[in-house]
Amino acid sequence: MVLFLENSNTLIKGEELTDPRYGWVPRSRPLKEYLETGVINLDKPPGPSSHEVVAWVKRLLSISRAGHGGTLDPKVTGVLPITLGRSTRIISFIMKSGKEYITLMELHGDVDDDRLHQVVKEFVGPIYQLPPVRSSVKRALRVRTINSIKILEREGKFVLMRVDCEAGTYIRKLCHDIGEVLGCGAHMRELRRTRAGPFKEDSGCVTLHSLLDAITLWKDSGDESLLRRAVTPIEDALIGMPKVYVRDSAVDALCHGADLASPGVLKLDKNIRKGGTVCIMTLKGELVALGVAEMSSEEILKSDHGIVVKTRRVVMEPGTYPKRW
Repeated sequence: MVLFLENSNTLIKGEELTDPRYGWVPRSRPLKEYLETGVINLDKPPGPSSHEVVAWVKRLLSISRAGHGGTLDPKVTGVLPITLGRSTRIISFIMKSGKEYITLMELHGDVDDDRLHQVVKEFVGPIYQLPPVRSSVKRALRVRTINSIKILEREGKFVLMRVDCEAGTYIRKLCHDIGEVLGCGAHMRELRRTRAGPFKEDSGCVTLHSLLDAITLWKDSGDESLLRRAVTPIEDALIGMPKVYVRDSAVDALCHGADLASPGVLKLDKNIRKGGTVCIMTLKGELVALGVAEMSSEEILKSDHGIVVKTRRVVMEPGTYPKRW
C-alpha cells in the first residue's frame, strides 16, 4: 500500500492508504496514459502559427487531441504550452496567472530617458486596450492589467522591456500606445514570451527539434526516456493551486461528474477559499478533476456532511479506480 506524504501546508481530515492496484503516481503512468494527461512546455520558433505547431505535435505523436495555452503570432517566439489528450479540458483554468514577455520596442523619434521611464510607469496597472484589426477575439474595448514593465536596456531608438501582464494583453498595442503618449510614435519590433501561466522559459522548455528527437528515439527503439522528459504530467502545472485529496472510494463517482462530499476528503490545502478553483487529487497525487469550492479550508476540515467542491472539469477516465457507489 502507498501513503501520499503531505507537506506543511496540508490539513489532515482523515487517514487512509491508497491501493497501488489502481491508478498511478503521475510520472509512473504507462506511456499511452502519460501522453493523454501530459503537457509540453514548447519553445515556439518564429514562422509557424500556434495552430500549425499544435497540428505538427499531434501528427508527430499520433494523437487525436491537443491544444495550446495562448496564441502566439507567427513571428513571435517563446513559451507555448501544448496540452495533450484529456489535459486540454483544463488549460483555461491553469492559464489564469498571466503572461510575461520580453519585447523590443522601436521609437519613431528622440525621447530622453527620464521621459521614457515616466511614460512607461503610467502603463502599469489597469489599462484600456482595443484588440488589433487582425486578432482572434472580438474587437471591443476592454481592460487589461499590466503588473510591471521593466526597461532592461536602451540603445538609441530601441528599447528592450520585460512586461508582466494579464492574459489577453496585446504587447504590440501596448508599444503603439506608449509611442502615442510619448508623442513620437513607436512599434513593437520583436517579441518573445518567457512565461505563460505556470510554464516558464527556464523550466523544462523544449524545442520542436528536441521533441522530434525524443519521438524518433521512442518510435525507433522503444526508449521512452527523452519523451518523458519532454512531456510532463499535467499535475506539474498545478503547483500553487489549492488541492483536496480524496479517498480511493470517492474517485470513480467524481470521474462520472459527481460533486465532492465532505466524507470523501482526507487531506486539503490551507488556502482554499469559497468560490475558488480547487484541484481534486487522489492520494497518489493524480488529478481527478477541477471544481469550485463550496466551503473554505477551515469549514471543510470541520464538516462531516454536505458538498464541499462542485465538480467542473473531469480529467481522469471513469474506471481508473473501482466503482464504490
